[in-house]
Amino acid sequence: MAEAHSAVAFSFAISHEGVHVNYDTEVLHVIWHSGIRYWRRGIQRIVNSVRCGIFPATLSSLALTIGGYNAMYLSRDMHSVNYDITFGLVDLLKQHIKLEEPARGIVCCTVSGFAVWFGVFIFMKYSLRCLFVYKGWMYESRGKGRTMSITSRLWFSAVKFLTGFSRPMLYSYQGSLPRLPLPVLKDTMTRYLRSVRPLMDDEAYARMEKLADDFQNGIGKKLQRYLVLKSWWATNYVTDWWEEFVYLRGRSPLMVNSNFYGTDAILLHPTNKQAARAANVSHAAFLFRRLIERQQLQPIMVQNAVPLCSYQYERTFNTCRIPGIETDKIVHFGDSTHIAVYHAGRYFKMPCYYKGKLLTPKELQIQFERILNDESAPEKGELYLGALTAGERKPWAEARSKYFSKGINRSSLEVIERSAFVLVLEEESHDYCEDDPDQLDKFGHAMLHGKGYDR
Repeated sequence: MAEAHSAVAFSFAISHEGVHVNYDTEVLHVIWHSGIRYWRRGIQRIVNSVRCGIFPATLSSLALTIGGYNAMYLSRDMHSVNYDITFGLVDLLKQHIKLEEPARGIVCCTVSGFAVWFGVFIFMKYSLRCLFVYKGWMYESRGKGRTMSITSRLWFSAVKFLTGFSRPMLYSYQGSLPRLPLPVLKDTMTRYLRSVRPLMDDEAYARMEKLADDFQNGIGKKLQRYLVLKSWWATNYVTDWWEEFVYLRGRSPLMVNSNFYGTDAILLHPTNKQAARAANVSHAAFLFRRLIERQQLQPIMVQNAVPLCSYQYERTFNTCRIPGIETDKIVHFGDSTHIAVYHAGRYFKMPCYYKGKLLTPKELQIQFERILNDESAPEKGELYLGALTAGERKPWAEARSKYFSKGINRSSLEVIERSAFVLVLEEESHDYCEDDPDQLDKFGHAMLHGKGYDR
């Protein structure tokens, strides 16, 4: 791997002529724009969190409520009208707030307006959560001439009414999603036996029935109580355990066993230039990441009414699975302005932002062309470095701890792990032909595991 160069922003020297201060303008610009980007993203993240947290209410409704309460209260005093829109709440607050009028009245009205708005917001939020528990719409008949039941129509109208006040952001529905229902142990065992019956003969199935009955009347009761306790305080009683014990604690190779692949638009050929294609794909990926960060994506809606969980979007970019001896861990980095590019056995760090702005596809293409035209040989051990991540997890964890814990190896590995994503520039072309299906098989093999060390 190419060694990173350290830059010095300031330096000074003392001589008989005085103190001489030198500084690197380019480095200062990088530091300045990096700080601006960090604070801008932080402020935007706070605002988006507030907007998602109060959904289906809005900040404008809060301002309108507080402003309306103050306007009506002040107009009451100006016209000497004897009515109280807060039903005595303002008068109660005035007993505890020691300010001069009209400041005391404004403060009391502001608190009263916020209390009313907050109560309505809580009612809407939990009403929406209760509505999402209903599953009858899933079993409604579809097709021409079919009509929804009255219950489903009323449910659909209520959902649309509660969510029609504001445009949802990507994570707006996260606080309104219902808890994952915990099935009864007997039902779980019944479904399990039903699923394994086609795979067993009568003798094996009879033995499985006895084992299931022993589990249901034995340790299963104790484990079910643990699940009940967890379901009381966790919105999803299975997600974190599934991720840790089934996914992260798996010690077998991720390649083939866990990773998956997707085929490209094999019938379309927008360009025959590899650098141009890589630039367009990278630029589109960063635009998609920006939509996720700003929560400008719409959550996936079933029947245009029921949202799906959007949590996994957060870890689409800037995320790495770090190997461990017994269990791995997923690390998500807050930001990344570069990608890691692999080509001909070499790893490159490719910056994709300049002065806080995303580079254009043309500017990205120039960098990819420089990588493709680079004929330098891989460093010692660099060519097959990716094979470490393709094998068993424990040996990779031991090698990472022994050989990548300090020095240039550590800094180089951090560049790869902290990248927004990794892009591989293939040395061989892959195509699709209707008359030769083997080409599609080779394409699939290349996408899934490649050479075993270039993924």
